[in-house]
Amino acid sequence: MSKVKKRIYNFLRGSFLTDEYASKNWKIIIFIVTLLLFMINSAHNIDKKVILIAKLNKKKRELRAEYVDTGTLLMRIKMESTIREKVKGLKPAKEAPKKIKLIYKKD
Repeated sequence: MSKVKKRIYNFLRGSFLTDEYASKNWKIIIFIVTLLLFMINSAHNIDKKVILIAKLNKKKRELRAEYVDTGTLLMRIKMESTIREKVKGLKPAKEAPKKIKLIYKKD
């Protein structure tokens, strides 16, 4: 058997995990696996946050549309012509209203 075939065979057999220098290999493998698990966990957390941000943006757009609709409705209700329709028979005053001041005396 050639050297390359022997190395491939030993690698597939897992001899790099059981020979005399295996402790170095195990340390590196455990470190890499730990990093991979940390990376996977981080990716899942980021995905959750992206989904939450998308939901909140959708809710914000809905609330903004409702705010604009409510503001438009309020402006229509406050218009003088709308108020006149509701209180038929009233006419605008010919003179400006007078301000009434109350003075309280403290004894």
